[in-house]
Amino acid sequence: MRYSLRDLAGVIRSKNAGPYELTFDVMFRDDESFRLVTTNNVINPEMISALYSIKKSDIIDIVFFPNARAVKVTVVRPLPSGALGERDVYGAQQHGPLADYTFEL
Repeated sequence: MRYSLRDLAGVIRSKNAGPYELTFDVMFRDDESFRLVTTNNVINPEMISALYSIKKSDIIDIVFFPNARAVKVTVVRPLPSGALGERDVYGAQQHGPLADYTFEL
């Protein structure tokens, strides 16, 4: 069966985690959706690395919060917030690839 994070999650967002890091939050609609993603290891370093074209070593952490049905991913920003050439000072427009991510189980 084909799934989309957009359909399983109630909230998918990105934001600054300081000037040198971005954090992504995925909050699932229900326990079943959270379990589906976590049990099948859908959100993992390989997936994040591929989605954002970053090295796995630039992934700082992937943390699962079962009580909140949420996943937090923190990565090194490609450019510091506000640096010359950086286009999203607040890091609020970086969640698109996660929202569009689809997978089959």
